[in-house]
Amino acid sequence: MKYSRKDLIYFIIVGAIYILWVIWLKNYWFFFGLIVIFDIYISKKVNWSFWKRRDGKNSKLVEWIDALIFAVIAVTIINIFLFQNYKIPTGSMEKSLLVGDHLYVSKVAYGPRIPNTPVAFPFTQHTLPLTKQTKSFVEWIKWPYKRLAGFGKIKRDDPVVFNFPAGDTVVIQHQNVSYYQLVRDAAMNIQKRDLYAGKPLRTEKEYYSLGREEVWNQFDIVIRPVDKRDNYIKRCVAIPGDTLQIIRGKVYTNGKPQKEIPGIQFEYYVFVEGQSISPRVLNRMDIYETSIIPGTPHITARMTDENVRKIKSFKNVKEVQRYYDDTYDYARSYNYFPSDSSYQWTLDQFGPLYIPAKGSTIDLNTGNLPLYERIIRYYEKNEMEIRDGKIYINGTETDRYTFKMDYYWMMGDNRHSSLDSRFWGFVPEDHIIGRPRFVWLSIDKNKPFPKRIRWKRMLMIIK
Repeated sequence: MKYSRKDLIYFIIVGAIYILWVIWLKNYWFFFGLIVIFDIYISKKVNWSFWKRRDGKNSKLVEWIDALIFAVIAVTIINIFLFQNYKIPTGSMEKSLLVGDHLYVSKVAYGPRIPNTPVAFPFTQHTLPLTKQTKSFVEWIKWPYKRLAGFGKIKRDDPVVFNFPAGDTVVIQHQNVSYYQLVRDAAMNIQKRDLYAGKPLRTEKEYYSLGREEVWNQFDIVIRPVDKRDNYIKRCVAIPGDTLQIIRGKVYTNGKPQKEIPGIQFEYYVFVEGQSISPRVLNRMDIYETSIIPGTPHITARMTDENVRKIKSFKNVKEVQRYYDDTYDYARSYNYFPSDSSYQWTLDQFGPLYIPAKGSTIDLNTGNLPLYERIIRYYEKNEMEIRDGKIYINGTETDRYTFKMDYYWMMGDNRHSSLDSRFWGFVPEDHIIGRPRFVWLSIDKNKPFPKRIRWKRMLMIIK
């Protein structure tokens, strides 16, 4: 057995790090991995880097392959257990976070998850590059949900990165639209056809089943495990055990209003005299989501409180009115959670709604079942049916349910332009990825280089 003092030092350092990792993982079978580490540095019986020669000089190609393999393994481990990059793709968090912001997302903030599908092509979310529907992972090895210890828990108003809960089922031809929205739209169209044809109208559940059948017949559908669903970022406005309500656009948890967040923006009507406000002026104010009201010089714009104060000072601005989505309309509001006409909620008038906590028990009936049915059936994997107005879970009649996981309520800071929990409901704890800490790069694709880089946002702490 030949080894140097340097080999011994490496073995001690790597072995100590590995032991700490196994203790963090709480799977002590991995202690057998110390045998491999011992052989790599001390006994050297097996050539674990079989693509390299142990003795003699390797070619540059082999050295490059060796460096690439090491980099892939190292970055993969870092992305799983420590942190990863996330790029803001949409304006749902403006003005707190902008399209083109690249974020450092800490996995240890809330504790990293063990991957559900550990065998996958490196650095892909769910689909192989240059393909539309070829999976980048295999499902013949699946691990149950497990989260390692982290530095803390999610707090109200934390920005959080998570897997999109409604991304479990995806229509390949329309990946930018929720599968469930497509089904609801199909159901609505079938209902309209029946109405125009003078046919007897069916129940909401019957139309939903017909809509689902139509979508499955027309399009290609894929099912994705939790860790392979698209990544979203929103602000957690309610945590497990909270009761949430939105009144005239103001979020309340347990009866208390949400704290003021400077970056939040809403939609406004801006009424002007004479010539309308030019897009160039609005862009200088970082106001981009605008449109002119047809036949008038007036505009609609999504703005922060600071934007509103500035635009009110314009001489040609007569009035600025905030838009409120607080009138229920079945055709539009059917896409809002829980997509049931018994709950006539809108974006700005919502709840009250209890956010489930692990171990908490609720009284369950056909009235509140639409709120928690997806949790019971899909997130917590129970068999459920309704017979003669009674609820049966796993074959047993019941009027109560105890939750197995914590749940969260996520909303975008761009309140009138955010696909968030108001559309698809709760975010289960096993979907949580991490907390964004700071912006390490920000690029405005609408500007030429070098103005494209938003230097002022570099290393900006995310609050």
